[in-house]
This record gives sequence, C-alpha cells and structure tokens, in this order.
Amino acid sequence: MAEQRAGLADDRALLGRTSTAERVADILRSRIAEGYFPPGTRLSEDSIGGALGVSRNTLREAFRLLTHERLLIHELNRGVFVRVLTVEDVEDIYRTRALVECAVVRGLGEPPYALDGLAGAVAEGQRAVREGDWKSLGTANIHFHRELVALAGSERTDELMRSVFAELRLAFHVVDDPRRLHEPYLARNQQILQALQAGEEDRAEELLAVYLADSLERVVEVYRRRVGEDGTGAG
Repeated sequence: MAEQRAGLADDRALLGRTSTAERVADILRSRIAEGYFPPGTRLSEDSIGGALGVSRNTLREAFRLLTHERLLIHELNRGVFVRVLTVEDVEDIYRTRALVECAVVRGLGEPPYALDGLAGAVAEGQRAVREGDWKSLGTANIHFHRELVALAGSERTDELMRSVFAELRLAFHVVDDPRRLHEPYLARNQQILQALQAGEEDRAEELLAVYLADSLERVVEVYRRRVGEDGTGAG
C-alpha cells in the first residue's frame, strides 16, 4: 500500500484548488482502469485520503460515485473494494457495447468521417506490439472503441460508454495472458478503420458485430477459468 500511496500523492496536483469528489473519482477511476488497484483490492480511506490530501467526506462521496458506476462495491463491516465482475456482468457489458457501438457506425451518415482518432488508436496498438507491451495494447484497444463511439458526437453516449469501458477493464485485469486476449483484435481494428476510410459503413458495422461476438466468447472463456466455473469471483 505504501507504493500505491506514493503514486497517488503524485496525483494530488491534479486536484488543483477546487478539490471535489468528482475530481477524486476521476483520479481513482483512471487508477482502477490502469490496474493500479486490481479487482478485489480493499481501498483504504486513510491511505488514499492522505495521499490525495482530501477529507474523509470527499473521499466517501468519490467512493459513492464509483460504486454507482459499478467499479467499486461496499461490503458491510469490511469496507470498499474494487469490484470483481461476474461472467454475467461481462456478458451484459458486451451486450451494451454491441447495441451502442454498432448503432454509432450505422448512424454515421455520408462519408467522409473524422477518423484521425481511430487511426491514432491503431498506431498506438501497433507501437505496443512492437514493444511487446501487451497491457498497453489492451489500453490502445479500448482507445479505439472510445474513438469509435466518439464519432456519434454525443457527450451522453461518451459518458455512458466511459463507464462501460472502465468496467470492461476490470475483466481485462483478471486475465493472465493479455497478449493472447488482445493481439488478434489489432488487425480487426485496422480492418474496421479501412472500411470506414472507404466509406463502407455497412461493412464496418458487419466487421464490428462479428468482432464483438468473437471477443465476448474469448473473454468469457478466459474469465470463467480465472474466477471459477460459477463466474462469481468468489475467493
């Protein structure tokens, strides 16, 4: 915990003079997404509050916000923990992704599309592969899908999917072989990008739908092995 506290202390400057529960929640959300606090980790009010220099009430409000986003869970008489997803949670995340992401592509309208963000995410993934950094490849993959959702130009959709993708990272952090999980999808990201560059949104949607179905099957297969056959994450 000492190392975690030292890292969080570096984030104190991000709070500025207007320290709020929302800003604290943003920092903790990012740290959870990075795997800094893995699923199942108990979050210490004293350590985190001291590292960030915020009051207990502010921190508890941040915890409440992240609990509402399904990233944390409060256990009576035990404290606050980073949530361990069930297999059913993972399946529901992918249902939501398919509904939203495919609808975004379907609703793009006439090309050309603003694809710089998508292209940047593909390049980010290619760099991660060259460096053998499979955790960063997973991050690049999430960035690709966030940029895809951003094509809708909807702040509400962006906010919704920000929470969905943060939950998805909880599942990814449980996986013991991130290369096997993420590497096959870099080429698929590039195929979707190329279809959109060619103005073929129907083709891009078809590729995306198959991609998400295959990804769900692979993640559930690995996740079930890691958290137990019942998929509850018990123990």
